[in-house]
Order: sequence, then structure tokens, then C-alpha cells
Amino acid sequence: MDGTPRLHPSFGVVSLLAACTAVDRDEKSSFVDPPPLYAYSAQDSLEEEVSTAYKLFLKTYPEYSLTWIVDALRRSDFARLDRAGETYVDYMGGSLYPESLIHVHTEFLHHNILGNTHSVSNASRLSSTCAHDARQAVLSFFRAPPGYTVIFTANASAALKLVGESFPFQEGSAYVLGADSHNSVHGIRQFARNRGSKVVYIESTPQGGLEPTNAKNILYSNKPKSTHRMPSLFALTGQSNISNSKNPLSLIKYASSLGYNTLLDAAALAPTSIVSLSETPVDAMAISFYKMFGFPTGVGALVAKESFLEQLNRPWFAGGTVDVVQAPGTLYTMTSQLHEQFEDGTINYLNLPAITEGLRFLSAYLPFLPLRLSALTHHFITSLCELRHDGTGAPVARVLSRRPERPLKTVGEQSDCGSTISFVFLSPNGDMLPLTFIDHAATSHNISLRTGCMCNPGGAAALLDLRDDMSRLYSGVTMREFEQQVGHELGVIRVSFGLASNFQDVWRILQFASMIANKETFRVMWDAWVGEKIGQAF
Repeated sequence: MDGTPRLHPSFGVVSLLAACTAVDRDEKSSFVDPPPLYAYSAQDSLEEEVSTAYKLFLKTYPEYSLTWIVDALRRSDFARLDRAGETYVDYMGGSLYPESLIHVHTEFLHHNILGNTHSVSNASRLSSTCAHDARQAVLSFFRAPPGYTVIFTANASAALKLVGESFPFQEGSAYVLGADSHNSVHGIRQFARNRGSKVVYIESTPQGGLEPTNAKNILYSNKPKSTHRMPSLFALTGQSNISNSKNPLSLIKYASSLGYNTLLDAAALAPTSIVSLSETPVDAMAISFYKMFGFPTGVGALVAKESFLEQLNRPWFAGGTVDVVQAPGTLYTMTSQLHEQFEDGTINYLNLPAITEGLRFLSAYLPFLPLRLSALTHHFITSLCELRHDGTGAPVARVLSRRPERPLKTVGEQSDCGSTISFVFLSPNGDMLPLTFIDHAATSHNISLRTGCMCNPGGAAALLDLRDDMSRLYSGVTMREFEQQVGHELGVIRVSFGLASNFQDVWRILQFASMIANKETFRVMWDAWVGEKIGQAF
């Protein structure tokens, strides 16, 4: 066997995109029919209630049938979900790995010998070839024009830190970012301020995200007076991990026209949206592969223009980044390979072949995901908002995140927002139910969701209307003190759909919400939570 990773067996399904598009142009007669039998999960035929609900769902969202190929994928590569009875709805936290990707990768490792890339042995050469192939796969997946390169990092946060610590901030320059951003984007402000640069925030809307006109006004009023003497950086969050907002990528071009260097946090955007660097030529973009296809963890990337990297000044050097080091002394010469200057130490060479295979895998299914997730998201939000408490008729939940303007209708369309729903459960009198109770109850019913502020304090503050409280924080404040200040637990409940999500997942979450609406089942869950708290206290 040669050293080339074998193709994933399901990669040929990408050819089905053309067929589905053709069907979509027809009279959609197939919409009234359910997907093929083999597209269903094993339990679908066993749960009559789910089957009835699914048929009603298809009447409202007939275009969902076009994505039956993902139902087949659910059965072939994610059957462990149904075997375990687990409902996984935390794809924004991390995607689930397809079993076939693990099989392909372990098979490759079983038949090949890989060595440290900082050598010229046969094992090292194979690792270097795999690393090169992975870089090319990343550039191809994101449709990067010539002039881009790929730096492998531990994750998106490490990629963002690379830019922050190396960008030539100075007095007179600016770092502009949105309030609805991940903490790793906020963290760059420390490098900016330490070097005398001003930090300027673009406030988020009540539902998160940026208002484009306001963003342009702030960018214009803080534009660099001299691109070379006062370099400034604009960081844009492609999609919020809590508010579900997609920010217009056109802001990248606008900022560039004003003389800004540009940085895109695409960690939440890339898993379910098509990102083209040819159409949006950002200077640098941060991604995490586990969020895209689940495996491997511990590998991310900074996809950057070589011309941008040449402007950066690394604060240190390490093994693999240098050619010559004077010791003792002060002289050193960086390696000639630009991407290697930013890859500290040894890259994760054993897992890079899985990046190549994972991107090929995702390429086959990505065109179907926006349409599929649009239908699931619309159905979930609509159904959740219709639920009422027994007796009082009060709403069971309040959705806080941005809602899509309309359901998608065709394969290949891109949604105006993501498939992440942030909300809170309410008591019959309208108070927010404790997040710790929701965590306990959901876990007891084999539901993997997430609660909290999602490492996005600006987005959470916007959704929870806590921006004034945020402005009153003091140095050294703890989360417990902040919660005491506002009078309740801080955060939201987040349900996020992704690669392996199906109707059954949505149905189970709605069944869980119905149990909260029912007096008897709610009391059982509440007593169990209270009992566990008392036990922990003892």
C-alpha cells in the first residue's frame, strides 16, 4: 500500500447534488412522498408517534425530503446515537465524527509509518507529504486564490492568538471588533492595549450580531491614518455561537478599502456554510476542524495571505520556526517557509491525514446542510414558541437568538443565519427556570445540550438585556458576584443542529419541553433536581 490516504467510500454522493437540484426544478412531485426506507434510522419505524409527527412535518417542509442522503448518513455513520438513545444537539460546541472517517484514518495509520516532519527519513517524508496534502485540501475547500497559505494550530483560539500576539499594534492604530464575539476574539484586545493601540467595539443588536450601517460608520471614523505607520485590525465574527447571527462578509471588503487588515473568526460559520476566500479575500481566517467534522480534536488552522503574514512580528521563536540560532548570543534566522515560521514545535502530523479526508467527506454533504437545518430550525422554533403551561396557558419558553427570515427551499441556498437556538425555559409565572435544573433534567433524559454564556459575554449580554449591568462590572468580579448583581443565573439554553441532526432529534427536544409544560412531569424532574442538590450539600 502506498502512503496516500484512501478516499472516503461515500465521497461519490456529491454527484447527487446535481440530481437533487434537477428534482427541485421539477414539479416537486416527490415532496409528498417520504424518503427511501433505507434513509431512516433504525428506530424510526418503531416509534409510531414520531412517524406521525414526521409526516406532518414534511407537509409543512416538503423540501426537507431532498436531504434524504443525510438521513442515510445518519444511519451509516452515526447509528451510535440511536443505539445509545442519546439526543445530541451541541454541534456548535463540537460536531460528531462520522464512523467511516475514523475507519479510514485508523486503516491508514495501521498500514503506514509516520515520523516527525523535522527530518528527512522515509517516515518523516510521508508525514510531510500528508501535511502538504492537508494544506492543499484546506485551501481547496475554502476556494482560496493563489497567495494564501495554511498554518496548523491547536484550534481556532490558537489561530486567533497567533494574529493577536504578532500584529504590529502601536500608538495611533486601532483594533475594531464586534461585542458579539467569542472570548478568543476579545482576548486580542490585550495585545492591542499593551502596545498603545485603541480598542473600539461595535455594539450588537438586541438579537446579537452587527448592524451593517453602524459597523461601517465605526470603521470609517476609526480608519487608519497611515496603513504602514499605524496598522489597524478589524476582526469579524462570521457567525455568532450564541445569537445565531451571521454578520455580512461584505464588511471585510469595506474595512480593507479603508486600510484595515482583516481577520475572520469562521469557527462557527464554516461547519454548515460555504466560505469562499475568492469572494471574501480576508487577510486571515481562523477555523477548528472538530467543529466541522468532529475529528480530530486538537487541530485548527489559520488560513492567511502570505503578504499579511509578512507584516507580522512573532514575539518569540521555537523549534521548527528557525533556521539558525546563535547560542549563547542574540541572533537568529527564521526558516524560509512562511507557514513554518508560525508553527511552533512539531505539528500534529499523525492526525493531518484525517483533515484531508474530513474535508472531502464534508464537501459531499455540505451543499445539503443549509436546506436541511433550515427546516429543522424553523420547525423547532415554531413548535417551541407554541407550547403553553398546563392551567395558566403561559409560554413555556422564550427564544432569544436571531431567527431565520424564511425557510430555504432549494439545495445549495445559504441561510441568513445559523441553526443555533438560544432560549430560556419559563415557569408558569414567567420567571426563568434555573439553568442548573435544565442541565440536570436534560442529562437525565439523555439530551446533550449546553447552558451558559458560551464564552461570548457580549452576545449573551445582548440577548439577556444585560448591557447596562455589564458596564457596571468592576475589576476582579466573579461570575457568582455578577449573578448576585442581576438576581439570577447568567446564561441561556443553547440547542444547535449540525451534520448528523434529523427530525427525531428535534422531536425529542420538543417532547422534553412538553414535559416542562406538564405539571406532573415537571414536578418529578424538579424534585429529582432538588433531591440531588440536597444530597450534594450533605
